[in-house]
Amino acid sequence: MQAEIITIGDEILIGQIVDTNSAFIAKQLNKIGVSVYQITSVQDDRTHILKSFSEAEANADIVIITGGLGPTKDDITKKTIAEYFDDTLIENSSVRKNIEHLWEAFVKKPVTQVNLDQALVPSKSEILMNKYGSAPGMWLEKNNTVFISLPGVPYEMKALIEDEVIPKLRRQFQFPYIQHQTFLTYGLGESTLAQRIETFENELPEFIKLAYLPSLGRVRLRLSAKGNDKVIVEAEMEKQTQLLLPQIKDIFVGFENDLSLEAAIGKCLTELKKTVATAESCTGGLIAERFTVNAGASKYFKGSVVSYTKETKINVLNVSEGIINEHSVVSGAVAEAMASNVRELLHTDYAIATTGNAGPTKDDTAEDLGIVYIAIATKDQVYSEKFSFGNHRVKVINKAANKAFEMLQKEILKK
Repeated sequence: MQAEIITIGDEILIGQIVDTNSAFIAKQLNKIGVSVYQITSVQDDRTHILKSFSEAEANADIVIITGGLGPTKDDITKKTIAEYFDDTLIENSSVRKNIEHLWEAFVKKPVTQVNLDQALVPSKSEILMNKYGSAPGMWLEKNNTVFISLPGVPYEMKALIEDEVIPKLRRQFQFPYIQHQTFLTYGLGESTLAQRIETFENELPEFIKLAYLPSLGRVRLRLSAKGNDKVIVEAEMEKQTQLLLPQIKDIFVGFENDLSLEAAIGKCLTELKKTVATAESCTGGLIAERFTVNAGASKYFKGSVVSYTKETKINVLNVSEGIINEHSVVSGAVAEAMASNVRELLHTDYAIATTGNAGPTKDDTAEDLGIVYIAIATKDQVYSEKFSFGNHRVKVINKAANKAFEMLQKEILKK
């Protein structure tokens, strides 16, 4: 079974926003055995939208549309859907009640007619109630193709996909069983890694595929198995996992299991009832951000000091001025002092610190561009490592954050 995802909005095509909706939808569809045939972005234009609907109907069994359902005049998706299905818009009383409830409970202002008009939906559509916004989801069918229209607001779309769309698809269709196993590796480039496990990859059964997912400083290896018999799929996946692990044992740091590395670390810290803090210079709070983007981070993440200047390192983190003068701000000694002091300041079990030259200038240090020191502090020890991450600022910052998480995970796994 194949799906097509259509995102509607000029803001996507001019680069004003990044289309994260398609990535989320594709991942959720893949979990239930639906292959995404194509992802299309179109402008807020009636002719363009109608053309994309017609092409998607010819290609896919399921078409999921996001965007263009707002209350303003440029949001024309609903009217265009009605035209495509030779339908008319009628007011849905349940949607209207939902809109009135949202305005009374959260907006605290009189609901306007333009907002109430969002209760107008194609008469042939089945409503998917949006608990978090005024634009409902809509489910329609034509020539054995399911069309599902969802709001473009990410949190509204995600809730509808998880609570309404996926359960309804499961009830209506039978899907093959899909299993993924993702291995997190560090310290070896994609091409070198591919060469190492070439024989393993060549000997995989036809229903299991291997994908390489490289990013700065890390490569994820994803095994994907697809079949109608769940028992056979799971048994073969376990067999291939045990064959692969010995070949990557020196660079393997854990399984992703649908969690990012930082989320996996957070889960582990929560289970251990341990906490962590960060003191960041060159990474500018990126490590803290990647912790706190995960729900429940307050259970294990106590806080961060973004000590971007020498003065902040001295006055907030209590790093000795003598250490800075002797070693410079970009040094292992300063990174270790930052980690130790923020751990004590915020009373945590672990701490991460980063200091380095992200560029484009070297500031007050003799170290080359791209040099970063990362320190890990525990109640028993503090240590640092020196890295050279190149001369591109964004690359240096992101590689430093990735390496910091890798170092922290290795430290936690010692326990």
